[in-house]
Amino acid sequence: MAGLTAVPGIRVGHATDPIARTGCTVIIGPFRAACEVSGMATGSRELAALSPLHVSPLAHAILLTGGSAFGLDAAAGVVGWLEERGAGFDAGVVRVPIVPAAVIFDLAVGDARRRPDAAMGRAACEAAGTGEVEEGAVGVGTGATVGKLYGAEAAMRGGVGSWAVEGRGFVVGALVVVNAVGDVLDADGRIIAGARRGGEFVDTARAIREGALLPGRPETVEGGGLFSGTNTTLAVVATDAPLTRPALQAVARLATTALARRINPVHTPFDGDITFAVSTAVEPREMTPEFVLTIGTMAAYALEVAIERAVSGQ
Repeated sequence: MAGLTAVPGIRVGHATDPIARTGCTVIIGPFRAACEVSGMATGSRELAALSPLHVSPLAHAILLTGGSAFGLDAAAGVVGWLEERGAGFDAGVVRVPIVPAAVIFDLAVGDARRRPDAAMGRAACEAAGTGEVEEGAVGVGTGATVGKLYGAEAAMRGGVGSWAVEGRGFVVGALVVVNAVGDVLDADGRIIAGARRGGEFVDTARAIREGALLPGRPETVEGGGLFSGTNTTLAVVATDAPLTRPALQAVARLATTALARRINPVHTPFDGDITFAVSTAVEPREMTPEFVLTIGTMAAYALEVAIERAVSGQ
């Protein structure tokens, strides 16, 4: 399927700086939204607007961006672009677009002085459409890498991946940018992208268990890539099922299990992992726990496939 854009009401756009090796990706709604924060080194904007207690019932776009905290400037471009088109929460005197955003750290890959800005956020909106989602080293995934235990030289390319599944009359899609400390695994648990030495995969989790991060050990990492906040996997799962925001919170949590199955280790002190879940259905309905579990399981599967696609073709 076409990835995240297989879900009716979703548009995806990338803006890419191939020279500085950074970029951003926008997912345009509107939609109800929630998120699950599982990493310990996040960089974000307006996540509180996704609370069921927030006055605005909808988010109007989600921005995933490179550039670490600097890249959050790109959200201003998304907000401005949406305002010009009359989108946003009606505050009486003006409509205020709600645009939650989250960042990855890619400053060590290209030119650290060039980061996504408002112009790049606007460019991503202009590029947004409902066609096949471009994957790989594009948009927010332009400078993404994985397997950074022994630094950039031993790492492999990360990127953007997307997939969708259909069942029970609804579509569930996923989009992810993989920029993780850990290795990426296939469905059988084999490493398909990660830290390498001598042309062979290291197995990051095993190396850490054996003391690679502890001082005084023979294999202690020197000058590696494990600096707090310098990694991160960000995901968006979407559906046209009419879920409430509390139900979407449950779906976000269920979908996050895909990261644990396909990235090892994950949710580390050096990763800022966040999973967003959105519904484009106009009117929410209270659904049974069984239905929410079904949608969440579909979302986790779509996200697993998207993670693998993000690092394919290396």
